[in-house]
Amino acid sequence: MSYFAAAVVRDDSGWSAAEVNLRGATDIDEVADRLRDVDQDAEVSLLFVEADDAYLVILRLDEGEDLRVFGSDSAYAEESRLGSLLVGDLKTSVTGLDEVDEPRPTSSGDEESEQPAVDPEADPVGEADLLANLGISAQKLLALCAHEGMMPADVTAEVCQVLGCVDEVEELREV
Repeated sequence: MSYFAAAVVRDDSGWSAAEVNLRGATDIDEVADRLRDVDQDAEVSLLFVEADDAYLVILRLDEGEDLRVFGSDSAYAEESRLGSLLVGDLKTSVTGLDEVDEPRPTSSGDEESEQPAVDPEADPVGEADLLANLGISAQKLLALCAHEGMMPADVTAEVCQVLGCVDEVEELREV
């Protein structure tokens, strides 16, 4: 299973991004350590893990502490070792799915026909509100993840656009 892992960290000078290698990680704490290693002094550290154009996991550390995790679908834990490591311990589904009333992002019809649709039976897990104080409410994040035709990379781009670090993440993709 292929993946892309981008750390986005904010300090006094703003946002910066770095790719993170998760190969060989043995548990979620080791993944958190790799995120901390990107910038030990970061106010906020986020790790976006996109896997096989199907799954997205977001990890958050505030000042290097209090790890919070959100996964777009609990099925990722069954699909791969990395998925199990990242979301396998998240037993409870995200609550409030019936409250998703925000408008869905739009995309051109051509792109939708070429991209696989997000599974409508997806079971998001973890803390959907982990980006709320950064401008992405739980409802918005869930709506992005549930929108038909939205790939994990699209969700990451939408979130990073709001955060103001989309260019930094896109540069990592081009390398």
